Amino acid sequence: MIQFDNVSKRYPGGHEGLAGTSFRLDSGEMAFLTGHSGAGKSTLLKLIGLLERATRGQVWVNERNLNRLKDRDIPYHRREVGMIFQDHRLLADRTVFDNIALPLVASGVGHQEISRKVRAALDKVGLLKKEKLYPLMLSGGEQQRVGIARAVVTRPPVILADEPTGNLDPELSREIMELFMQFNDVGVTLLIATHDVDLINTLDKRILTLRQGRMANDTGVAA
Repeated sequence: MIQFDNVSKRYPGGHEGLAGTSFRLDSGEMAFLTGHSGAGKSTLLKLIGLLERATRGQVWVNERNLNRLKDRDIPYHRREVGMIFQDHRLLADRTVFDNIALPLVASGVGHQEISRKVRAALDKVGLLKKEKLYPLMLSGGEQQRVGIARAVVTRPPVILADEPTGNLDPELSREIMELFMQFNDVGVTLLIATHDVDLINTLDKRILTLRQGRMANDTGVAA
């Protein structure tokens, strides 16, 4: 469950990334977040992942009030929220396997368990035979799949994606979206920020539209 109650985010200098935004995403629901550049999509996702904190209002994730969460508890929260970025954020000097293993290593998971979970994640994204390669040896679509595998390797109940198909061609974009829908089919909550209106209008999922930091529309069709 994700819930925003009249949430605002003001940055130093006065820019308001979000302004009185409210919505609720139920557990196991999948939705797309769209809007013009600078509408507040990335800000909203960062508040859910606690990369930033709200200036006003209440943010709830999995029955947890993030406004009351202490700094020392943020790593535990992030283990329950997988984040996927447009630029992949992979470490070029580490193999595919090692990139995906990073969240598990940080959590103190044992070596055998890491091997099992990483290979299960690789299998889900269709890259099981490429675990020993380095990111620069992969295509853009494959790099994005590695980013997805890293986000899901801890089996988080919530996945956030910020423009995950922004650098991909239409065919690869659809493949990535179908992969997200497979995760949703097994109960994962997904919120995906995207400009790809033509694609998301074909997927029969809820669409939230931001405009100037405010929730302008909540429907099944993106304008």
